[in-house]
Amino acid sequence: MKATHQTIQQIQRALHKVADKFPQSAEPVLTDIHLQAKPGSGELIAYNDDMEELTRVVIEEWIDVSDDNFYEEIVPVIKQCIKNLSDELEQMAILHPFSFVLIDEDAETITDIYLFDDNELIFDTELLKGLDKELDEFLNRLMAD
Repeated sequence: MKATHQTIQQIQRALHKVADKFPQSAEPVLTDIHLQAKPGSGELIAYNDDMEELTRVVIEEWIDVSDDNFYEEIVPVIKQCIKNLSDELEQMAILHPFSFVLIDEDAETITDIYLFDDNELIFDTELLKGLDKELDEFLNRLMAD
C-alpha cells in the first residue's frame, strides 16, 4: 500500500494533536503513545498508557481495507511521519525513553514503531536482517582457521 499525500497529512495532523497534549511547558509524564489502526473504519487512534484517547483521525485510504498485510504496510508510513516530526515529538513533556507503539483492536502490541531516547541508539530491523547468518559464517571461518 503506497500512502497518498492526503494520508501522510492526516497522520501528521494526528501526531501534531498528540504533541499538543504534552506541551513542552507542562510537567513531564511517564507514558508511551499507543497508535491503534482500524482497517475497517479507517481510524487511527492515539492513546496514552492508561488507554485514554488523545486524538482520532479517519484515514480514508484505510477504510474497508481487507489486506492481510495491513499492519506491516502501514508501519513504514507511520514511522516516516514520526521521523518527519521528530524534532517536535521529541520535545513533548514525556519522560524519556518513550515509544510510539502500534496496537491492534484488542490493544495488543503489534510492534514498536519508534523510540525516543537520549542515551540509546536503536537500529532499524531492516538494517539487522541477515545479521545472524553473517555472524555465523564469520564464526565458522574463525573456527576453521
